[in-house]
Amino acid sequence: MKKRERIVQIKLTDAQKEKLNAEIKAFYLDERGEEIGMIEQMQLLELFEHRLAPIVYNRALDDAKRWFAQMMDNLDSDYYTLYKNEA
Repeated sequence: MKKRERIVQIKLTDAQKEKLNAEIKAFYLDERGEEIGMIEQMQLLELFEHRLAPIVYNRALDDAKRWFAQMMDNLDSDYYTLYKNEA
């Protein structure tokens, strides 16, 4: 069996992990009507940390870059509105 490629991990604090584990537990109980054990919670959280977090992080960077580019375009047009007519 081929081993999966390792993606750079985003590190969470212990408090963040505790909160997310509680969210996973609540999700399973609310949505599936099932209890989920601590080991399964930790495994799901590790999966999200290793696989999903880098994707979300990169998307956020792309969104920030688009926002910044838009703000720079606005700055450029605002700059030229300050020009005075030279008569």
